[in-house]
Amino acid sequence: MKIAVMGYGTIGSGVVEVLEVNKDLIAERAGEPVEVKYILDLRDFPGDPYEKCIVHDYQTIVNDPEIGIVVEAMGGVEPAYTFVKAMLLAGKQVTTSNKNLVAEKGAELIAIARERNLNFMFGASVGGGIPIIRPLNTCLTADEIEEITGILNGTTNYMLTRMANEGVSFEDVLKDAQAKGYAEADPTADVEGIDPCRKIAILTSLVCGKQVNYEDIYTEGITKITSEDFAYANKMKRSIKLLASSKQAGDKYACMVAPFMLAKSHPLCNVNDVFNSVFVRGNMLGDAMFYGSGAGKLPTASAVVADIVDMVKHNNINVFIDWSPEKMELVDYKENVNSFFVRTTSEKAEVEAAFGAVEYVEGVVEGEIGFVTNAMTEADFAEKVEKVQCISRIRLA
Repeated sequence: MKIAVMGYGTIGSGVVEVLEVNKDLIAERAGEPVEVKYILDLRDFPGDPYEKCIVHDYQTIVNDPEIGIVVEAMGGVEPAYTFVKAMLLAGKQVTTSNKNLVAEKGAELIAIARERNLNFMFGASVGGGIPIIRPLNTCLTADEIEEITGILNGTTNYMLTRMANEGVSFEDVLKDAQAKGYAEADPTADVEGIDPCRKIAILTSLVCGKQVNYEDIYTEGITKITSEDFAYANKMKRSIKLLASSKQAGDKYACMVAPFMLAKSHPLCNVNDVFNSVFVRGNMLGDAMFYGSGAGKLPTASAVVADIVDMVKHNNINVFIDWSPEKMELVDYKENVNSFFVRTTSEKAEVEAAFGAVEYVEGVVEGEIGFVTNAMTEADFAEKVEKVQCISRIRLA
């Protein structure tokens, strides 16, 4: 099987490395050798072992009948979408790690592949090296998935872990994450929750079989989390994590990305540093957890190569993925029910006049008190919190 890799950055070079290091094992498991013929990139790589494979025009790959599988590792929606669509229309199977492309164009590309008895796979687009997408498509197809909740961004999880353990400020820990290469120079997609939002949209689309638009998902990042919030969390024996959640609600789904205070008993409470984890609840399976490296060159590349092996084994056989372009209507987030932790400078009488009975958390920060509300809708909370001086609020799980 001759393949092409589009994009020779972190993931693309990782895919080439995995194919080289484990070539005998991969050939055995795929049923035939897998050979890289082209690498598409704008740059040249003088001295690289694959220097002779470098091409600069994607049409070179489109027009070569020898290429059976293409790896898209460029990132972003364009030109990735244009290139991937051209490859599928030319009869080539495609695998990608690109969550932006999959979240926005996944249903369309799956349909194009199915029409031509090809495959468009994206096992590395959520959770890096964690096998979550393939189990949803295969192992858990007998189940109705009632909930998926995950820590789906290693950058923010690393930052929150350091803030929890060392009392570091958000600004300082962001600089550290950037210095270590965990955060981009522009960290917006991570710290504002955009990255996990796209990932939970993909997972929900796979579960419900319809298109979930990530723009419809209520999303908060971690930019407002402070060391004082962690001081309260420690007193309450809780951790603060950025969760991406999708829960079945009748014939709809309730989705949200936001920081939550987790009890020690919560299965995601002790997932720390750059690791990711996904909690799944099925109506027959019950509870299951997937844990591992959510990013990184070789873990992500390993998941891409797993797709390559699958596609070699299913050459000219479409592996059905239930994801249609029909839009799934999400529950308005204002109808979601949560308990909230609130920090305030208001008197207890004002708090109780607004919220009724609450559980207080005192003696953490001078001049303020914290309290935990009963469960209520987001809309009810928004109305009640206007009646007190709110410093900050975090949902509980």
